[in-house]
Amino acid sequence: MLHYITYRHKSSTKWVTFVHGAGGSSSIWYKQIREFKKHFNVLLLDLRGHGNSKPSLKNVFDDKYTFDVITNDIVEVIDFEHIKKSHFVGISLGTILIRNLAENYPERVESMVMGGAIMKLNLRSQILMKLGIIFKTVIPYLWLYKFFAFIIMPNKNHKESRLLFVREAKKLYQKEFIRWFKLTSEINPLLRFFRSADIKIPTLYIMGEEDYLFLPSIRKIVKFHQNSELLVVEDCGHVVNVEQPRYFNEKVIDYLAQQN
Repeated sequence: MLHYITYRHKSSTKWVTFVHGAGGSSSIWYKQIREFKKHFNVLLLDLRGHGNSKPSLKNVFDDKYTFDVITNDIVEVIDFEHIKKSHFVGISLGTILIRNLAENYPERVESMVMGGAIMKLNLRSQILMKLGIIFKTVIPYLWLYKFFAFIIMPNKNHKESRLLFVREAKKLYQKEFIRWFKLTSEINPLLRFFRSADIKIPTLYIMGEEDYLFLPSIRKIVKFHQNSELLVVEDCGHVVNVEQPRYFNEKVIDYLAQQN
């Protein structure tokens, strides 16, 4: 089972589950914990191979990595904690996992908050992925990860987010990085399906105005999907919860409170 931490509220019955992105860990939510646990029960988890969810000597994570398999890891945790339903807050690739969970287990999802959401790969993103596939077994994974981080988060005000993700990625193994990178083979058809299928679960997209790779597609999605809305954060890039934590915390907590 994945490594996770819970913070239980004295009176609230509502849960918020945080899902980080590829190469990160639950530690990227360090600017959210104090505020969110004032209002909700909080679940922070490390995806397989990340943070403290390292493969054991028994190779518990040796099965093929697919979005469904990794999504089921999350469901296993909420089942173990007897959480019938939760709000889900994700960043970057974590938003794909949340959307996939909502597709497979809609009864478990109260609402979705999608920070730095990835719902379409533009031409530049797809070129990056193809380069990664070509060089993933030749170039040390950390070089590739630093390159990707710089392309996604290029500005001076993105530096904290960039360094945080690179620091967490150092804890991955090359073999683990390659397993996760192989997920790119199924990402395009999955995202195409997500864009076309309106799941009608309350969804807040919270995106940095400088998230130039992913923001344009989200603007289009919210025009056609019911129960979805978009907040664009000024002077902010891809990792909104790290770059603008006060704004992120205030707006997301208000949004979740309205869903009760």
